[in-house]
Amino acid sequence: MATDNPMESLQEEATCPICLEYFTEPVTLECGHNFCRACLAQCWEGFDTPASCPQCRETVQQRNLRPNRRLGNVVEIAKRLSLQAAKGAGEERVCGEHQETLKLFCEEDQTSVCVVCHLSRDHRDHRVVPIKEAAQEYKVKLQGALGPLRKELEEALALMSKEEKKTTEWQRKVRNKREMIAGEFNKLHTLLREEEQLLLQSLEEEERATLQRLRKNVTKLSQQSSSLHQLITEIEEKCQQPVVELLKDVKSTLSRSENVKLQDSEAVSTDLKNVYKISLDLREALQRFRVDVTLDPDTAHPRLVLSEDRKRVNLGDTCQDLPNNPERFDPCPCVLGTEGFTGGRRYWEVEVGDKTEWALGVCRESVSRKGKVTLSPENGYWAVWLRDGGYKAFTSPSTPLLVSVRPSRVGIFLDYEAGEVSFYNVTDRSHLFTFTGTFSGKLRTFFCPGLIAGGTNAAPLIICPVPAQAGGNLCP
Repeated sequence: MATDNPMESLQEEATCPICLEYFTEPVTLECGHNFCRACLAQCWEGFDTPASCPQCRETVQQRNLRPNRRLGNVVEIAKRLSLQAAKGAGEERVCGEHQETLKLFCEEDQTSVCVVCHLSRDHRDHRVVPIKEAAQEYKVKLQGALGPLRKELEEALALMSKEEKKTTEWQRKVRNKREMIAGEFNKLHTLLREEEQLLLQSLEEEERATLQRLRKNVTKLSQQSSSLHQLITEIEEKCQQPVVELLKDVKSTLSRSENVKLQDSEAVSTDLKNVYKISLDLREALQRFRVDVTLDPDTAHPRLVLSEDRKRVNLGDTCQDLPNNPERFDPCPCVLGTEGFTGGRRYWEVEVGDKTEWALGVCRESVSRKGKVTLSPENGYWAVWLRDGGYKAFTSPSTPLLVSVRPSRVGIFLDYEAGEVSFYNVTDRSHLFTFTGTFSGKLRTFFCPGLIAGGTNAAPLIICPVPAQAGGNLCP
């Protein structure tokens, strides 16, 4: 039946009248009608009567079947146009086997099928529903699954953000540690180069002085050897002289030979002095910058008790009756060192023992001593602190310090020109922290023994004595 739709008319012309599907191997009968070759064979199978056209019933000769290749080409064109039309109409897919629109959904096989597929043996006994109905049902289910999935995604993103922050923080820590290691080794290399020059200079001076003394001995011995050689020659010649000549002044000659006595040379040791030890350890290299630090009682908070030698400080039970001079800390329990530094390098060590709270470092001499003290470089303090079991550097904000071994002694190295204050755990010879900046004016050492909590932390901070072999106030 002709239609007004050209696409439908083309599909109708490309459809076999027997199977009602697109022609497969189309053939043309003498009457002009077209059929699939397989469909004709199935129609004529088992009949003894002459073959006839299934459409017009006209008798035909089977041997006169002619392949209709042009119709086959038209069928392929119709299939492609039908596929494009289906896609253009918004259909998701077209059945690849039957080139029909997929209008049904097989629940058992979970696949979209066309009407012809539904009638086939593969899906005939299966439960099928209209594809739009199935899509709506599964859309509801999918939307129901979105809620938990979105929650999982939110948690995954939160965890990912947390891990990314951890990664960034870890990389920052590694970068800081790498810079710290490089800085400490650069400092050690600088100190070693300086120590090398000092040792070579000292060795050169010892070499020059010893060689001078040895050469003086050689000169003196050379002069004595020359006099002896001359006297020996004179005596040998006299022994060859005639009797009269031999006896002439013989007593004087013998007297001179008897009075010959070698003068003792100056005793010069050729053993090198035991001072050329190479300090491959940073702390050893810092020893030549050791300074003798003492506590300034005029700056001590009234509750602080200083030892007679001003090397120890601890927090007392009561306030002492002391003048409230401007230099004195109050109410913060702090004290400064007597010595002030305006340049050079200085190193000192403080015994902290098992104290549970303390603060150490340097500060500007001009810092305010009254009222609340905020320790930070901006306020003129460069210090580290132990409190509540944790170590930190008083930066802005403060920097927690990773301490593997609890320090019982802390070393502090001030390099004024470099603008650095470094803190070291002397117990395990590790680096704690380095402040970097620019210094101006006089700096003073800073001490705070901490509060006594429940009877603990009563032990004093102790300034360690300068070893005899240290450099004392050497400040190149």
